[in-house]
Amino acid sequence: MRNLAITLWLFAAAAFAQQGNLDVDSPAITQLKSSMAERHRALEPYYNSGVVGLARDGTVALRDPATVPLAQRQAVSKLVATENEDRAALYREITRINGNPAWETDIRATFAQRWIDRAPAGWWVQSATGAWQKK
Repeated sequence: MRNLAITLWLFAAAAFAQQGNLDVDSPAITQLKSSMAERHRALEPYYNSGVVGLARDGTVALRDPATVPLAQRQAVSKLVATENEDRAALYREITRINGNPAWETDIRATFAQRWIDRAPAGWWVQSATGAWQKK
């Protein structure tokens, strides 16, 4: 069953890749990418320590809030929430430019896999089944 789900996901991603353009640009996309790049510097230590991981749905997740000192927990939670807001806005903008809002799920899945593939060794990523694993 798992192999079938993976095969169907790959087929859907391949079909989307043939129809849609993920490399579109707009002023909104430029601003979102800039904001995300700036925030990445603040999130990187949390990726490196495993507190934050790359989720299978194209978001980042606070994996283990208890490992963050209480004094920093709210700030880390806010970084994660803001990152996810920008990611959601990025996916929506790409679907808008492609003229097909129904593609958002496929765009999220494609970006999620790209980020997981590009993550350095030692970062935590979520598998297709939802299990967290160290890359």
